[in-house]
Amino acid sequence: MISHGKDVKVFAANANRPFAENICKELHIPLGNSTVTTFADGEVSVSINETVRGSDVFLVQPTCKPVNNNLMELLIMIDACLRASAGRITAVIPYFGYARQDRKAKGRDPISAKLVANMITAAGADRVLTMDLHAAQIQGFFDIPVDNLRGNPAFVKYYSEKFENTEEIIVVSPDVGSVSRARAFATKLHMGLAIVDKRRERANQCEVMNIIGDVRGKTCILFDDMVDTAGSLCNAAKAIKEVGGAETVYACASHGVLSGPAIERVQESCIDELMLLNTIPAPAATVGTKIHYLDVAPMFAEAIRRTYDEVSISTMF
Repeated sequence: MISHGKDVKVFAANANRPFAENICKELHIPLGNSTVTTFADGEVSVSINETVRGSDVFLVQPTCKPVNNNLMELLIMIDACLRASAGRITAVIPYFGYARQDRKAKGRDPISAKLVANMITAAGADRVLTMDLHAAQIQGFFDIPVDNLRGNPAFVKYYSEKFENTEEIIVVSPDVGSVSRARAFATKLHMGLAIVDKRRERANQCEVMNIIGDVRGKTCILFDDMVDTAGSLCNAAKAIKEVGGAETVYACASHGVLSGPAIERVQESCIDELMLLNTIPAPAATVGTKIHYLDVAPMFAEAIRRTYDEVSISTMF
């Protein structure tokens, strides 16, 4: 990296410290010395144990579960660096929580994604580095620059190496809202696109209605941005196999939230393999299951390098 009079320092809170360590290995720098603990009553306590005065600071912390605690750790770390006279503070949030509440679906709903964006900005962050926001317009909720990395290059590389012949393979969007994301993925892989049309009756529950596109006899790759309870994903897989007549079903998603019975659902489903990115730490229960992970720490390291060097990040994609 070039030198412009500032040190680059990477710190991590408790949400995904191994991910931050992998980033530092790629950058050939040590992980910053910090301590993030709690007081007896549960309040977050942060200590930055080295000078950051004038430094270009990157704070790595996905806001995954426990969401509220991890969010507070991030906010307090930002405040600590701000008050320690850091030159610039970048919040590196591989998974941005509260992103699903990005609009008023009905009267008196909150827009929590905007609230969290305001909190991060008010805490003192100068910019945000994240991956595959649930809705791209969330970038506009921030009054600071946001770099939204794309996870699909990791999947494109994986599936390009896995399948030599792509003629009988089709990418499937598990719902209408994910069509643009799935289309971009299918285009890069030179594959066709199908869509699962569903009707959601209540939160975390859905009813599959029909399939748009021909999946009969084909290998399908379900592509989404996150897997929470896995109900939608498993129902979509069941529909394209039993109703659509698909031969084999694979699935991939950027963020493995994996709440509640998600792991058991995937394991018992007709999905042959679920690939996730390591933006959220892998639960111990995923070992030996159909769920596997791809490492995107090198991608974040390159984005940090380009941010520090004032080089375009969009050319990465």
